[in-house]
Amino acid sequence: MQIGAAMFFTDYSMSAAELARACEARGFESVWAPEHSHVPLSRTSPFPSGGELPKQYSQVMDPFVTLSAAAAVTRTIKLGTGVCLVVQRDPIQTAKLVASIDQVSGGRFLFGVGGGWNAEEMADHGTQFKTRFKLMRERIEAMQAIWTEDAAEYHGEMVDFPPMMAWPKPVQKPHPPVIVGGMFPHAARRALRYGDGWIPHSRRPQYEDVTDFLPQFRQMAAEAGRDLATVPVTVWGIPEDPDRLRRYEDQGVARGVVQLAAAGADTIMPILDRWAGLIRELQK
Repeated sequence: MQIGAAMFFTDYSMSAAELARACEARGFESVWAPEHSHVPLSRTSPFPSGGELPKQYSQVMDPFVTLSAAAAVTRTIKLGTGVCLVVQRDPIQTAKLVASIDQVSGGRFLFGVGGGWNAEEMADHGTQFKTRFKLMRERIEAMQAIWTEDAAEYHGEMVDFPPMMAWPKPVQKPHPPVIVGGMFPHAARRALRYGDGWIPHSRRPQYEDVTDFLPQFRQMAAEAGRDLATVPVTVWGIPEDPDRLRRYEDQGVARGVVQLAAAGADTIMPILDRWAGLIRELQK
């Protein structure tokens, strides 16, 4: 099992470049950046983890900017959006962003995507909450066409464009992995339908441990005709617990991601050093 690290990059946290260098040196496989364009003051949508919305949700930097900075100072670590809110982004422009960062990084980009939970945030982008998942699927399918076809076109109910020329194409073929975030069973079904992986949270108020659903996910994959190797599971928010990590590994989880606080190096570096030891143990 590989280990990644995620952070809400802000003007008071470690920079993405600083964190990526530190993680690469300590054996982490990937570094991840989330996305929120803004948080409306009129928000009534509940925070999925419960409680008050942490301040970094309204203060986080753009993930493509921060991950590009990380790419420039690293050589091997993978760079992921965790997750990109594609329902709030133009698919043609986003396809170019993804292809560009995959080129800049030498094929190290992981395209984590999600439908989001903040209805008011989406509404400011002209996106309807109730149809967001249909929009997400069509935008991803449209981007997949742009990445792989010389004369790309797409004709859906919500996304529609005639043949176009759009370069660069991604380094990774056919394109960077599209890893679909969200809870079981709905996000798992979306991942099996049009994704290259699934990202569930390790725990939510609705369940104690997401790995309890892995047998059902394997059954769903078989019914969908998908080889599990083509839809690896990335568990988000893993604990600093060797026994739990071994359990994840034994259950076939491909990657675990540590959610770090939006904090400075004095707070984060000791945490990374402890994780470096756990990573070495996992690799034995």
